[in-house]
Amino acid sequence: MQFKALCTDIDGTLLDKNREISARTLDAIAQLPRYFPVILASSRMPSAMRHLQGTMERLQNPMICYNGGYVIHFNGHEEEYEQLDTVKIPLNICHHIQEISDGTDIHVSVYHEDEWYAPQDDFWTQREITSTKVKPVIRAWQEVLPDWQSRQAGAHKVMCMGPAEEIDALFKALEKEKNEDLHLYRSKDTYIEIAPKAISKASALEQLLKKKYDIALSEVIAFGDNYNDIEMLKAVGHGVAVGNAREEVKAVADEITASNKEDGVAMMIEKHLL
Repeated sequence: MQFKALCTDIDGTLLDKNREISARTLDAIAQLPRYFPVILASSRMPSAMRHLQGTMERLQNPMICYNGGYVIHFNGHEEEYEQLDTVKIPLNICHHIQEISDGTDIHVSVYHEDEWYAPQDDFWTQREITSTKVKPVIRAWQEVLPDWQSRQAGAHKVMCMGPAEEIDALFKALEKEKNEDLHLYRSKDTYIEIAPKAISKASALEQLLKKKYDIALSEVIAFGDNYNDIEMLKAVGHGVAVGNAREEVKAVADEITASNKEDGVAMMIEKHLL
């Protein structure tokens, strides 16, 4: 099969044990033609993905942020970018999440475009800074809400982090009350990543390919490890699960490669694209 694009998840898939792109993976990507799109698809915000594009020397390629809620293309320029799609969680639902988290030890961060607001500089904030190399604005929800109301903004992502039992209770409450409105991703038992129900990496990738490249999903090779990658791996021409992927992801994949710590993505680029 002749692939015309590559799309990959970041955390647990593309990055190695040091949360970097390994030398072998960078070398494999460098051998791909400049016209061949290498698309990052993640729950991350743009700033947490842009430096990885720079490391790959792929600043001209688009990115799928927030699991498909925000799709942008910088056209190779640092400041100017084209917004290809944006889908947000309405403010009333954001406020509801905040209300039911009050009185718990759950940290609720909210994201809009390339803005990250954290309620305080705590263990969870520092953990995300370490993972993403981005720093938030420390601002309570009571201050964020009127600002977003005046701008008619909403959340591209809400991230809830805290004790496993409290996160589990929040997950069950939101699943019961807001299942028709929200995607709820449990990347760990202490995390819930919340996105609009209407989006996915698969739907975002399909739109992006039509708008920018006239490439079909069947002409894409994609990589993933977690629940939010399942639809994407099923939709593309060749879906690859890394060796450390959840069993549900491996079950839908066309092929299973080595783990992210063993250059699984690089192996598949070398096998199928070079």
